[in-house]
Amino acid sequence: MIMVNPFKTTKVPSADPIKNGVTSEQDGNRSKFDVVLLSVRRLLSRGAVTNLANLIGRLHPADSARVIMHLSSSQEQCTVFELVEGERVRGEVLSELDAETILHVLEDWNAADVAWLLRNIPDDDVAYILGVLPEERAQEILLLMKTDESQGVAHLMTYPKGTAGSIMTTEFLSLPEETTAQDALHCLQQATKAETVFYIYTTDPNGHLTGVLSLRALLGVAPTASLKSFLTRDPISVAVETDQEEVARQVANYNLLAIPVVEKDGRLAGIITVDDVVDVIQEEDTKDMLKMAGAAEEDAFMHISSLQAVRVRLPWLLTSLVGSLASGLILWYFRYAIQEVVALVTFIPVVAAMGGNVGLQSSTLIIRGLATGRVELSDLWKVLFRELRIGLLLGLVCGGLLVVGGWLWKGGAVLGLVVGVSLIVAFLLSVGLATLTPLLFKRFRIDPAVAAGPFITTANDIYWSDHLPQLSDSHARLSAVAVH
Repeated sequence: MIMVNPFKTTKVPSADPIKNGVTSEQDGNRSKFDVVLLSVRRLLSRGAVTNLANLIGRLHPADSARVIMHLSSSQEQCTVFELVEGERVRGEVLSELDAETILHVLEDWNAADVAWLLRNIPDDDVAYILGVLPEERAQEILLLMKTDESQGVAHLMTYPKGTAGSIMTTEFLSLPEETTAQDALHCLQQATKAETVFYIYTTDPNGHLTGVLSLRALLGVAPTASLKSFLTRDPISVAVETDQEEVARQVANYNLLAIPVVEKDGRLAGIITVDDVVDVIQEEDTKDMLKMAGAAEEDAFMHISSLQAVRVRLPWLLTSLVGSLASGLILWYFRYAIQEVVALVTFIPVVAAMGGNVGLQSSTLIIRGLATGRVELSDLWKVLFRELRIGLLLGLVCGGLLVVGGWLWKGGAVLGLVVGVSLIVAFLLSVGLATLTPLLFKRFRIDPAVAAGPFITTANDIYWSDHLPQLSDSHARLSAVAVH
């Protein structure tokens, strides 16, 4: 059965706009965050530590982390991080930082201080932070943590990165089915360690997940009623080895605020809350977009040097370079045919570029559809025929414009007709290639994102460099027919 989310939340702005977040309001042409960041940099340059501490103290932990990540030097990052007051708030700020910044701010911290700081944040965030640190240092910190704290973190770190087990939290509320509603409310009041209580999960004596109920349902029954009398059986859940992208898709499909994670034998291992799912969606979307552009995640966040960025981007550009050279060689091979109708040279880049653009549109839509689950492998023929119809209509419009352009330029319809028909064929072949390639990549468990960008464009250029010179032969035949 599908668990329907009964909750609709509305965020109410706080009295302090800085506490409420600094990302949405605008100050002229400059966002409020830019103003805060500029103020922090000025206070750092002046050494106004007291004023800087007051400013940082008014920020939301997420905004403090964002400020730290935008500072230019590791020394400035460490200085601002040290000015965050309160161990709990500092731990929250630390959990919001990216991997590179965590290494910077904790570089001079000893293991005991780090262990003390991590005690105030959830296990899944601790596992993320320790996963960033060198293995030896992470193990040293784990040994200094309390046994009950370190065991849960160490367990989370055993799951492969990018799986449900690696992002779940083990601090959740679960109760036996026989628990009464009154006792469940009492347990809920005492569940101070639970990260977020959106739902109450029920288990059998062996810890297997048996059901779920919302807090609203709990409040609407008699105090003596047992949970098993009104819980929802067979709740939506994911296995610990499920890919995090699939987890995000399940949460989005069923409108959940949290989703339980179970072991292979059905035992409840943890839950994944919607805030972690949002992070997963952002991370996966970023990865897909960068793969489509032939770049790396570290490059996008400017965490690597210029030479490293060149090393990451160069292979894709070399692929395009080789493809372009192949296109040039093909054109050289047909140079004598092209000389017969020099005017066709004007249209060769037009047809190649337009074909590449329409192919890139199709591949982007298909890749996004595969990522969100709106396109499945079983939809192959349906999607292909749809894209071919769209390509045909686009080709008719653009090809018709080329026919008119050729007629106005040369005073005859033959040149425009040849190029226009060629553009229609180019559109059909490009959308076909752009549609089939991501689906085939998905079928063979290759990330479809690499099927866009340089891959599609290069393949399209090579193909049309081979076929466009043959337009001269077609033009010559049609011209001969027109003369006779």
